[in-house]
Amino acid sequence: MKRLISGAVTAVVLSTGHAQDSAVTYNVAATSDYRFRGISQTRLRPALQAGADWADSASGWYAGTWLSTIRWTHDAGGGGAVEWDVYGGRRGELAGGVAYDVGVLGYAYPANSLAPSADTLELYAQLGRGPFTLKYSHATTNLFGFSESHGSGYLDASFNREVGAGVVLNLHAGRQRVSGHRDASYTDWKVGVTKDFGVASVALAYVGTSARREAYSSPVNGKYTGRDAAVLTVSRTF
Repeated sequence: MKRLISGAVTAVVLSTGHAQDSAVTYNVAATSDYRFRGISQTRLRPALQAGADWADSASGWYAGTWLSTIRWTHDAGGGGAVEWDVYGGRRGELAGGVAYDVGVLGYAYPANSLAPSADTLELYAQLGRGPFTLKYSHATTNLFGFSESHGSGYLDASFNREVGAGVVLNLHAGRQRVSGHRDASYTDWKVGVTKDFGVASVALAYVGTSARREAYSSPVNGKYTGRDAAVLTVSRTF
């Protein structure tokens, strides 16, 4: 799957023809707990992350890749210790100052042998105005190893605004619907702040979910991976 997405991303880059308007940035981060849609991917432990992004300001096309250490595929008996994301899309502005962002994102889990596979492909569309954004992601494959879960969806609403002294308030609420697995569907939320100190950006957030303990407990030690918790992340983009 990631080969298919990588090929599509390369085609986008070559077709724009705006080399002078293109830019590549890199990012690295360390987090006390990698939470994805409110669920810990690291069994409530720290993670290291890194990525690269290319964007063409003239056309709005962009592409990127991102990696993080994880534990959940190994804990589920499938092996693997890394999540590798590859994505691409286009962003721009509609009438009335409404921003849009549409694209495709593939999640790959190298060296894991879960059946069904943990690998997932989603299409997404986002609208935003000012500090508000609304995004929907739609799975065209099984969702992260759930059998017969094609068509699952995630609706995500966010609010991000500077509140003074360079501090940005981050609010988020989302709803994960797992097709064919009603007991695995849940709501997640986040309240946090972010501040860029120049040498690094620091984010502190309190996250939680309504996920059922039976569906989201670690098979290794029984810890509930959707529990409420504070998460600290230090990152840098260059």
